[in-house]
This record gives sequence, structure tokens and C-alpha cells, in this order.
Amino acid sequence: MNRGFYIILTAQFFSALADNALLFAAIALLMSLSAPDWHVPLLQQFFILSYILLAPFVGAFADAYPKGRVMFISNSIKVIGCIAMLAGMQPLYAYAIVGLGAAAYSPAKYGILTEFLPPNLLVKANSWMEGATVAAIILGAVLGGLLISPKIVGVVLIEWGIADWISTPKFAIVLILSLYILAAWFNIYIPRLPPDHRIPKRNPVFLLHDFWHSFKLLWKDPLGQVSLAVTTLFWGVGATLRLVVLAWAAFNLNFDLTQATQLTAMSAVGIAVGAAMAGKWIQLESSVKVLPAGIVLGFAVVAMAFVTDWQLAAVLLFFIGVLSGFFVVPLNALLQHRGHLLMGAGHSIAIQNFNENLGILILLGAYTLMVSEGMHIHWVITLFGSFISLMMTMIWRRHRHDEVH
Repeated sequence: MNRGFYIILTAQFFSALADNALLFAAIALLMSLSAPDWHVPLLQQFFILSYILLAPFVGAFADAYPKGRVMFISNSIKVIGCIAMLAGMQPLYAYAIVGLGAAAYSPAKYGILTEFLPPNLLVKANSWMEGATVAAIILGAVLGGLLISPKIVGVVLIEWGIADWISTPKFAIVLILSLYILAAWFNIYIPRLPPDHRIPKRNPVFLLHDFWHSFKLLWKDPLGQVSLAVTTLFWGVGATLRLVVLAWAAFNLNFDLTQATQLTAMSAVGIAVGAAMAGKWIQLESSVKVLPAGIVLGFAVVAMAFVTDWQLAAVLLFFIGVLSGFFVVPLNALLQHRGHLLMGAGHSIAIQNFNENLGILILLGAYTLMVSEGMHIHWVITLFGSFISLMMTMIWRRHRHDEVH
């Protein structure tokens, strides 16, 4: 790994740190405005809607320009979203602006790896990238929990004499804003690489047609199909479980929001360990062998419903994280490699984001409906865990059938 890769890694770390801290700050801001409970999962839906609507365009954008420049522009859009939130825009709408930046950022941050590194280093690079992202998730959850704590930051604001004109959540957003600016500064120093798979036309109709062609191409490719199906399922369920864990910690463990956000860090630590294990033991050509870990993951999620001790809960979340990191990192690398060969890295990542966030939108919608209907959290956990195991079993059996035939 060279110096340029570590600059990319550092930029990704600070941007992801801000993303994860901002989620909890936005939730706290909604609570301070006495928003209904179902607005919390809706917050995530506003964020990921950008990934779906902009998918036909952001991939082409990432492939048409140097990806470091694309990452800088994307982080600047996130800054605008934070400023809008501070200026009083409805948090759902302001968070959607941050989602615009995130949607444009993702094809560039992963696509640049395939341009920068040879195929034999992709799993290792993804494990590094996943490790940095997970470290950002851990610190983001802890930082977000601390920044929204009335007992910590709230007391500081009172001591500074500024509590009357800025709330605790908004003060947290100010600090998070500085992290986005720092990430944008690192983006400037990412080595400039020639654009990959530059498209011949830039009109929207051609881009939609080009996206649809690439979409079908990736789903028809046997290895692209299995990796796309698994990553779509993983991120859809993962984003939903992140909110489920907050509700579960409140009910089973009597944790407040600050404590619950810190508990979620245990699964992130597990993902980092699982990603490191995958980077050491799994080669690109054997990526699909990790599929059974996803089946076990579903059973581990169901077990959450029976846990009422916080120490056991931390161990279980760590185990869930290890399984997650172990099976998703190799399949992410495989998907990037297949996409790079078939259509260009930016295009393939945009298609991946489209599928993953469509999955997130559907599963968050299901969770929002469950919450609005008053479904018990134990039933929610059982349904999601069973869904993971069932779908992973179907994907695994389908892949084994395709291998035989």
C-alpha cells in the first residue's frame, strides 16, 4: 500500500466519522423538536433516497472526473446539509441534502481502489477501508452519544453562557461540520488519476439508458449476481438493525440514547475484526465461500431478543459484527472487481448503492410500519433475524446450483 492509498483512507475515515456522529445528532435534534417516534427511521429513509434517485448519474459522474475531486465536491455538499440543519431547516430535509453528498461520494471512494490497486490487493484494501469505516462508526457512535448528552455538553454550554442561543444537538452539529471540512481538505491531496470509462454522452436520457444496461449486465453476471444480492441484503438489514438496537437497548437493558449509541460500537468493533480476518484468510477468487457466515448471522440476531444483561449484549453484538465483517468484505471486493471489468468502477458502485439503498428503503419502511403499529421489539428482532437466515440460505443454495450447472 502506498502513500496515496493512506490519504484516501484518512479522508474516508473523517467523512465516515462525521456521517455516523451526525445521525445521532439529527436523532437528538428530532427529539428536541418533539417529533413523533416514527420520524427516526424516516430520517434514514430521507438520507438513502438520494442513493436511489441519483444512482444513474453519480456513477457516470465519478467515472468522468478524477475521483479525488468528486470526493471533495461530495464532502462540500455534506457541509451545506449541516449548515441547513443549523439554519433551522426541517431535520429530515437537511439530512436529505447530506444524503446527496453521500450518494455522490460512495462511487468515488470505492471506485478509486480498483483504479489505484491491482486485483490481488483488492480484498486487503477493502479490509483496510472497512476497518477505517468501522473505526469511524465506533468513534462516531461514541462521539455522537457524548455530543448530544445534556449531562456533558449541556453542562458545558451552560458554563460557557451560550445554552440560551444554541441547543445541545445544534452544538454537536457545529463540531461535526468541522469533521466534514477536514475530510474535504484531505480530498485535495488524493493523487489525480485519469478518468475511468468516461461516458460518450452526458444527457440524462443516455445516462438512464446506460445505467439500465449496466444494471442488467451486473445482475446477469454469475459472480456479480451473488455478490450484489448479498451486499444488498447486508446493508438493508444492517441499516435497519442499527435503529432496532437503539429500541432494543432501551427495552431490554433500560439504556438511554447515549448509552445505546455507545453499545452499538461493539458491533462495529466486531466488523473491524471480521474484516481483518477476511483480509488475511480470504482470497478474491474464493470470496463466495463465506456465504454460510451470513446464515449464522441471522440466528445471532434472533438471540438478541433473549438477552437482558448488558455485558452479554455487548458480546453478542461483537459476534454479530465479526460475522458481518467476515462475509461482506470479500463480497464487496468481488463486486468491485467484476464491476470494474464489466463497466467501470464508478458505474458498478452506483448500481451497488442503488440496490443496497433500495433494500434499506424497503426494510426501513417495514420497520417504520412496525413501530407505527406498535409491534413489540422482540417480534421485530425475530422477524429480521429470520429474514436474514432465510435469504442467505436461498442465495447460497442458488449459487451452489449455478456452480453445478
